[in-house]
Amino acid sequence: MSDFLIIGGGVIGMMTSLQLADAGQSVTLVERGTCGKEASWAGGGIVSPLYPWRYAPPVSQLSRWSEGVYPTLALRLLEETGIDPEYRQKGLLYLNVDDDDAALGWARQLGKPLERVDAAFVHQKEPQAAAPEGNALWMPTLGSVRNPRLGQALRARLAAMPGVTLVEQCAVSGFIKHEGRVAGVATSQGDRRAERLVVCGGAWTAQLLAELGVQLPVRPVKGQMIAYQAPPGLVQRVILKDGRYVIPRSDGLILVGSTLEEAGFDKTTDAEALASLKKSAEGIVPALAKLPVAHHWAGLRPGSPEGLPFIGALPGWPNVYVNAGHYRNGLVLAPASTHVLVDQLLGREALIDPTPFQPTAKRLTA
Repeated sequence: MSDFLIIGGGVIGMMTSLQLADAGQSVTLVERGTCGKEASWAGGGIVSPLYPWRYAPPVSQLSRWSEGVYPTLALRLLEETGIDPEYRQKGLLYLNVDDDDAALGWARQLGKPLERVDAAFVHQKEPQAAAPEGNALWMPTLGSVRNPRLGQALRARLAAMPGVTLVEQCAVSGFIKHEGRVAGVATSQGDRRAERLVVCGGAWTAQLLAELGVQLPVRPVKGQMIAYQAPPGLVQRVILKDGRYVIPRSDGLILVGSTLEEAGFDKTTDAEALASLKKSAEGIVPALAKLPVAHHWAGLRPGSPEGLPFIGALPGWPNVYVNAGHYRNGLVLAPASTHVLVDQLLGREALIDPTPFQPTAKRLTA
């Protein structure tokens, strides 16, 4: 029997497992499909909320902490697994920002480099970018990671760690309860037991916890994205305009996203979203109009009230914990949010105040 049973093999579940294993704990991670193949795979990989100044301070604190972790994490995983998460820190250009005064005020308060720039500056940084029609901003420190490869690297590292048992293609069908505690889970591959359980089920977390009588306000929010295969170097850095973005990869792949759709657990793609994303892409980088769309996909984000994740022990179940509800920022917040939880699990001094993220009775009924 393991010290910890982690339910859900996305980036949150895998980073939780990695931190616990690094601390000498035995971990079993159970994933109903293949690790890293849901929202962690489907996103874009920007290591920041799209407009960070528009978020509540607790989310900003998590994102700032995580931003500092990713360069080292990517290097570690490359050295340990040979898989490169392709962390790139080339900055972000914001085009057409209508609340730039608020953005600059936020940046000055935090000591974050952010400046207002003109069309000539945008053209110098990204010659293929459309000229801004309004105010433009430049954040030179922003990075991005190739999230599918990050997932592959995390999975490979966990599979090689002697204290980790990785169980895939294993659906959880219920909880095993004993004397007011949860002793484990029933799965398609038999029962799995542990001293403590952590539910990291992303958009499916509320479904999992309903059996325990916990009504977690986390819901699926569909996001569709497309990608072009362009010549390497056509775009060098992330460009954001009117809520949509382009993200370049080192091999010329350019991601474009994303839609926000309340469609339940439906992950189908459609022509309307494709046309809308193409229009946004060509409005940011006009040269993309000459290229065919190479990929079109959808993923399900775990939406939550105000995008504030639930991190901590569940009321009424002292040995069951949750880490879910990151909405659009699961990958952005993963290093910090998992650290917040692991500090609690191991009784360590908290590096980040966990209070705003606790799944209190008040937050569960919001």
